[in-house]
Amino acid sequence: MPLPPVDTRRAFRPLSGEIAALLQSLPAADWERPTVAGSWQVRDIVAHLTDTALRRLSLQRDRLAMAGPSPGQDFVAFINDLNATWTRAARRFSPRVLTDLYVEASGELAAFVETLDLDSEAFFAVSWAGEAQSRQWLDIGREFTEVWHHGAQIRDAVGAGPFSNPEWLRAVLRIAMHVLPHAYRGLTAPQGTSITVRVTGPASGAWTLRRDQERWLADERDAADASATLTIADEAAWRLFFNALAAADSAAVVRVEGDPALARPLLQARAVIV
Repeated sequence: MPLPPVDTRRAFRPLSGEIAALLQSLPAADWERPTVAGSWQVRDIVAHLTDTALRRLSLQRDRLAMAGPSPGQDFVAFINDLNATWTRAARRFSPRVLTDLYVEASGELAAFVETLDLDSEAFFAVSWAGEAQSRQWLDIGREFTEVWHHGAQIRDAVGAGPFSNPEWLRAVLRIAMHVLPHAYRGLTAPQGTSITVRVTGPASGAWTLRRDQERWLADERDAADASATLTIADEAAWRLFFNALAAADSAAVVRVEGDPALARPLLQARAVIV
């Protein structure tokens, strides 16, 4: 059976609350710490989290009409420009102001997503899953993965360790696994070829891809007779899917049993727009 829906609506509020509590405890020096998010410091990630929450509320809840990419402009470049514009402006804000803005924006976002119908058409299609049209539960889930992984980047930068609830990471990984059929779309294999991805750790789980005619299908199960089994720890899995690992390090975090060629698309799978 296909990958099941994942309802993350009620997890936004406790997750953003834990992020806010950490921000309120940080000394000033921690706000300038580098992170795995490229050139962004902790303060830039906080600004970005605030921006994306406010942007979602403005566009979806309040139906603000906002111009999209200009003719000929690459979509990824457009998104990167939106992100950079806000983070540059937010450098004028103190840590206290940024924290207060995040608390307000994240609370409003949590309240809004709790009202949404899971089965409606998504406001934003989840492009990294290869979809031109999505159900709303997947779009909500994608937003949840954004909040979680940026929060995890902050925790990583300041040495705060994992979030308190491993079920949040399990939900993140269940959403992220929707990238697998899209990531493997360029790999041809005989009918019936199967690939199992096993995640170990507190957020453990198993997912299996199967070649069916001209496409790959994924479901949430283990397969003892898979053509290849790819095992990765939960802490490494989120770093892989959310672009927090150097390319040279990706292969080292995945244990491959079976044909190594069946592992290569996993190493390049990203559950973010890049």
